[in-house]
Amino acid sequence: MPGQRVFLHSRTLPVRMVAPSLKLQDLIEEIRGAKTQAQEREVIQKECAHIRASFRDGDPVHRHRQLAKLLYVHMLGYPAHFGQMECLKLIASSRFTDKRVGYLGAMLLLDERHDAHLLITNSIKNDLSQGIQPVQGLALCTLSTMGSAEMCRDLAPEVEKLLLQPSPYLRKKAILTAVHMIRKVPELSSVFLPPCVHLLHERHHGILLGTITLITELCERSPAALKHFRKVVPQLVQILRTLVTTGYSTEHSISGVSDPFLQVQILRLLRILGRNHEESSETMNDLLAQVATNTDTSRNAGNAVLFETVLTIMDIHSAAGLRVLAVNILGRFLLNSDRNIRYVALTSLLRLVQSDHSAVQRHRPTVVDCLQETDASLSRRALELSLALVNSSNVRAMMQELQAFLESCPPDLRADCASGILLAAERFAPTKRWHIDTILHVLTTAGTHVRDDAVANLTQLIGGAQELHAYSVRRLYNALAEDISQQPLVQVAAWCIGEYGDLLLEGNCEEIEPLQVDEEEVLALLEKVLQSHMSLPATRGYALTALMKLSTRLQGDNNRIRQVVSIYRSCLDVELQQRAVEYDTLFQKYDHMRAAILEKMPLVERDGPQADEEAKQSKEAAQLSEAAPAPTESQASQLLDLLDLLDRASGDAQHPPPLDPSPGGALVYLLDLPCAPPPPAPIPDLKVFEREGVQLNLSFIRPPENPALLLITITATNSSEGDVTNFICQAAVPKSLQLQLQAPSGNTVPARGGLPITQLFRILNPNKAPLRLKLRLTYNHFHQSVQEIFEVNNLPVESWQ
Repeated sequence: MPGQRVFLHSRTLPVRMVAPSLKLQDLIEEIRGAKTQAQEREVIQKECAHIRASFRDGDPVHRHRQLAKLLYVHMLGYPAHFGQMECLKLIASSRFTDKRVGYLGAMLLLDERHDAHLLITNSIKNDLSQGIQPVQGLALCTLSTMGSAEMCRDLAPEVEKLLLQPSPYLRKKAILTAVHMIRKVPELSSVFLPPCVHLLHERHHGILLGTITLITELCERSPAALKHFRKVVPQLVQILRTLVTTGYSTEHSISGVSDPFLQVQILRLLRILGRNHEESSETMNDLLAQVATNTDTSRNAGNAVLFETVLTIMDIHSAAGLRVLAVNILGRFLLNSDRNIRYVALTSLLRLVQSDHSAVQRHRPTVVDCLQETDASLSRRALELSLALVNSSNVRAMMQELQAFLESCPPDLRADCASGILLAAERFAPTKRWHIDTILHVLTTAGTHVRDDAVANLTQLIGGAQELHAYSVRRLYNALAEDISQQPLVQVAAWCIGEYGDLLLEGNCEEIEPLQVDEEEVLALLEKVLQSHMSLPATRGYALTALMKLSTRLQGDNNRIRQVVSIYRSCLDVELQQRAVEYDTLFQKYDHMRAAILEKMPLVERDGPQADEEAKQSKEAAQLSEAAPAPTESQASQLLDLLDLLDRASGDAQHPPPLDPSPGGALVYLLDLPCAPPPPAPIPDLKVFEREGVQLNLSFIRPPENPALLLITITATNSSEGDVTNFICQAAVPKSLQLQLQAPSGNTVPARGGLPITQLFRILNPNKAPLRLKLRLTYNHFHQSVQEIFEVNNLPVESWQ
């Protein structure tokens, strides 16, 4: 009936009003026209629903259009994984329009993590064998982008055949695909060795550039290939000489420099071929000198070629004059207005300072000027290079420059600058007084940024310089009177005043201006340190111990000192309270022993500054600061630990027990009196890691006063030709042990036996459990990231029993 037909027509009307699928151009315009992110998501969700429906219907005509829209959605960051199988269908199609979109989708949506990528291996193999250049080009691009190791092994013969095709278009793409295959599967090197020699005779720019890149990859990954291609060094030299003198073609020249990209690639290959090979290096020496002198430096392209030339000169067996020329080029780079070029120059000079120290020294004034750079990365690199340039002949001048920089440098550089100055002063100090003055200046300027061992090292230095005791105590007293906020400075000053307070009061030091100090001023200053809110608990411990020692060095009444000590018997800090209780007991019950207990620390003799032995002395000094009973924060509390002795004493306070002169006498050992026990036998060192010249050694110390504590010093050395950067060492021990990692001395180990990195591990093992150590090393070496995780189970038995 007519009425029924109208009714049925009205029922089907809503279905026909569904919005049709958009074209790609319309979809892009609608997405760009969305005013909010919610509107954009709504548009994309609707269109993805249409795309899914089209895929389900299996429309072969418009499949490539739907996938093209899905790829655009994928580029915007939305999920598009449901289109992976459609890529395979389009690649298998015989139409070029389908293959083009299908291969593009495979490059964007597929990778080695998806098993579906293996399904296109046969399709790529068939397309490579068809002989249709556009299709072969698409297949090669896809293979070089997402080809897995399995695909590379299966398709290597087809790519090898295309390397010798007459079409330059296909040969370029085949060469780049071969580069990808070598990176994925280095054992395929033998497949691509023969074609490379033939391809070197090509005049086509793209083919020659790709061939040089392929040979570079082969030489880096295969020793056999490296030996094979050293025969073509004369040919490479001739190609580069032609580029420098007559040019390759004007269309490839940039800013007057003939084909800088090809020059840079050839120089990199020559650097690899000439490394550790005298004959090849001799062949390329004259050419490198020609490139270094004839390249225009007014443009960035010329600077890039010169920089690669410098790197090549430094890596091969080049003549001494050529190396000096390379360093001078880097020196000119330091004067360039471009910050990037200056940074590259500083980084390169830092690598060369170990092998060509005298040549780099000529540019020391320019390097020092770079410390004032406003760019943080430049000033940091200039600081590292300035510290590396310090030696025994220029230490005074360099320290003045570095100390001036320390006063004005950014806060994030102060710690590195302070640590570097202290290490350089310890290695190259001309006199002990100069050394003490330098450390005091650093503590006064940036005391809060120095390393933890600075206090122990300075106290040891002052203690070993008997002729400078009066000078040191007066300098430190003046510095403490001016500023008590620098905690390391306050700790050293309190220790020195406690040890040599009598020399401070005598005032007979001729090396500085006369200063009259009375006992009340000294005691008031130490009380000020105790009461200051800026003082750390460790600093208060130093000040309290200094007051106690002054009780035997001052001539006046000790009532003021006894009152201060008694106040801290109820201190909330347990460490400080224990000291006060022990000191107060010493006043009350063992006053006749107080002078012997609180006598001066024994002298520690130090050898003169020798440049070749100073690194070893520095390490031994750091170990002594941990092992010897020096008055540091943790050991000062043990210095007068008499509680156990008091518990064992008899009840007659008038007749205290005599001192035990035997090696087991606890009181005598704690006070480091002349009859202290002999040190234990040393624990042998252990090598735990070695790879490509990078070596990690462990040395062990067990302090006699705390046998449960083991101190492990990690030393990382580098004998290879490349620097080790971003070095991080992490450790773990069983749960029954306690591990504390201290900050390392740096994160870069220079090449060719440069200054090593050291790091201290403190392991507490009260139950003497068998020691196992798990180490994790991460670093960058030869432009590759390295991560090693291993367990050390062969630690010496003496380290834990």
